[in-house]
Amino acid sequence: MAAAKIKKGDRVVVLSGKDKGKHGEVVRSLPKDSKVVVSGVNVVTRHKKASQANPQGGLERSEAPIHVSKVAIEDPKTGKPTRVGFRIENGQKVRVAKRSGEVING
Repeated sequence: MAAAKIKKGDRVVVLSGKDKGKHGEVVRSLPKDSKVVVSGVNVVTRHKKASQANPQGGLERSEAPIHVSKVAIEDPKTGKPTRVGFRIENGQKVRVAKRSGEVING
């Protein structure tokens, strides 16, 4: 299995769709579905019926998963989208931003 290029906690930029250009942090990664959940991106509204747990009911807003191909890692140096490469440093495989050559945390 290939190494994950986008992981939980990464800062990403949305490349296409209604939230194009937005920046956010990956809250959850769903590798089997090739999707990620990004904070503040792809927010959907659900109408919730009142229940004992939620006696008020009403509208519930939450982030829905977005396909991993629609997001790119944010370059740590420039803040722009970048592709991800891999390099061995001190016997450890690390992710590297192709745009600047910076090592990506995580």
